[in-house]
Parts: sequence; structure tokens; C-alpha cells
Amino acid sequence: MAPMSRRNVSSGAPYEPRIGFSRAVRVGDRVVVAGTAPIWPDDSVDPDPAVQARRCIEIMLDALAQAGGRPEDVVRTRMYLTDAAFAEAVGEVHGEFFSEIRPAATMVVVAGLLDPRWKVEMELEAVVSG
Repeated sequence: MAPMSRRNVSSGAPYEPRIGFSRAVRVGDRVVVAGTAPIWPDDSVDPDPAVQARRCIEIMLDALAQAGGRPEDVVRTRMYLTDAAFAEAVGEVHGEFFSEIRPAATMVVVAGLLDPRWKVEMELEAVVSG
């Protein structure tokens, strides 16, 4: 049996080589996208939790596409919030992208994220068909 190929996807973030991780990894038909923060290329962060959620999803879906996947392939998402008050806004944004796909999803409140500007961090997993 031949070993499964592995493809690492980088977003170009300076943390990736320093910490030793990839934005996404594809092995076989499975794609896992790492915890994704709501950062713009200029290192800015919008304070609105809905805008942050949208940015996280855009980054994750871009990484998924680079790994050969599509939004329809997403089977699981995880949403980490720093305040339960953000749940409705983040959930609505999640629904904009995934209401038809309906992946298994988890939303939890955490004590904090690495950067105090971040109110949301997200992950996803996909199984690429075909």
C-alpha cells in the first residue's frame, strides 16, 4: 500500500515557520484547517465579532481551496469566542456560509485568545470528494 500524500498549505503568516504549523494540511481526501484568527494582511483586526468571524471563514475557505477543497466539503467547524455575547453574531455569519452545508459545529467560550484584539478564532475540517 502506497503512503498517502501530504500537502501543507501556508497562508504566509510569520508564525507558521517559527511555531512549526501549516494553515491547512491535506492527507488523502481529508483537509484540516488550523485555528484561524481574524487578521488582515496589514496585521489589523476589526473589533466587530461578526466581521472577525467572516474574516476567519474567508481565510479558512481560501486555505481549503488551496488544498483542493470547496465549502461543500466542510464536515466540521469549531468556533472559539471570548464572550458568550458574541454567539449570535458569530452564529449568523457561520450560517451565511454553511446553512446549506450544515457541518457538525462546536462553539465554545474560552478565557482568552493569543491576541487580546481577537474575539473569535475558528477551525474547520473537510473531506474532499472526487
